[in-house]
Amino acid sequence: MSEYQYYEFAAVDRPLTGQQQAELRSRSTRATITASSFLNEYHWGDLKGDPLDWVDRYFDAHVYSANWGSCRLLLRLPRAIFDARSLRGYTGRSARATRSQFAKAFDAIDTDEHCLLDWWFNDDSGEHLRFTEEADGAGWMARLLPIRDELLRGDTRPLYLGWLARLGNGELRDDDREPTLPDGLKTLTPAQGALAEFLMLDPDWLAAAAETSAPLAAGSNDNDRLDPWLLELTEDEMRAALRMLLQGRSQDAERTLRRRFVAWQQAQVPNCATRAEPRCVSEIAARASFHRDVRKQRECKAREVAETRRKAERAAYLKSLLEDADRAWSAIDSKLQRGSGSSYDQAFRALLELAEAYAGAKKARRHFDAGWDA
Repeated sequence: MSEYQYYEFAAVDRPLTGQQQAELRSRSTRATITASSFLNEYHWGDLKGDPLDWVDRYFDAHVYSANWGSCRLLLRLPRAIFDARSLRGYTGRSARATRSQFAKAFDAIDTDEHCLLDWWFNDDSGEHLRFTEEADGAGWMARLLPIRDELLRGDTRPLYLGWLARLGNGELRDDDREPTLPDGLKTLTPAQGALAEFLMLDPDWLAAAAETSAPLAAGSNDNDRLDPWLLELTEDEMRAALRMLLQGRSQDAERTLRRRFVAWQQAQVPNCATRAEPRCVSEIAARASFHRDVRKQRECKAREVAETRRKAERAAYLKSLLEDADRAWSAIDSKLQRGSGSSYDQAFRALLELAEAYAGAKKARRHFDAGWDA
């Protein structure tokens, strides 16, 4: 099998300058480079650069996939907007100087202006066929990029999925406790579902983790919930938001206001007595085992239903052959008259089907006669 690596980078908040595009072009003559992206596939060689450095300097997102079983998602979040305190408990923090490849399934790296979130998956077992398909890399960026906006709006579910990836990577002990459990883990967004798929998260672990996750608050965008907070905004805060809008920074304005709204909501329920106590890994493991058994029973039942349907469809087809047996024999004779190897094969298969139909009818007749004699 030939080597395959897929690299894709995306600039979201600011387009690349001409100088930046020239710098990237000096690293690759074959890549597709635009003001908002860099894309290249390698069948030999490697990227002439460090993805972490490129994301820090140029891009807001990076997706990587290789056919030996590795994939990676990097997101750059501005520290002025993203509340890095929300990372507490989900990932180990590390300085760039100590960052080692494949160290963690989920990590966070601080730079001067940004927080880089880094999700990894490595298929050491080689059991996942997805990575042997050379088209695996394409399409992931479009599916995963919305996670960045979700994080900037205060949604911590992607962080919890990263913690589950660390658990699956063997980084945690049985007595380690889970971080803050976000609401809505049972109803992931399409991008979050794609992240779980990208990281090959065990569905039984995810189901177990989501058991005690509260549903998302109904009507999260209703004016009834926003108006009380809006009334508390000061003139300076409203003026700052309007200034960002007039400067063409509508995304920054929306994200900043959304983050403040989420913080205000959380402050309305101090100590959150209704929130579930953090569970240890061993407790979640026990529930994952339960969900695994339930899933296997459900899959077994689905296979039985599918097999029953297949047999019924087959019986109906064979019955239709007997109902018009003259036509079936005529078709077989026509195939034999052609005299080609393929037509002989077709005639042979048709004969086998007719034989099966006659045998089934004979068996049904015996059962009927036995019932009549009884």
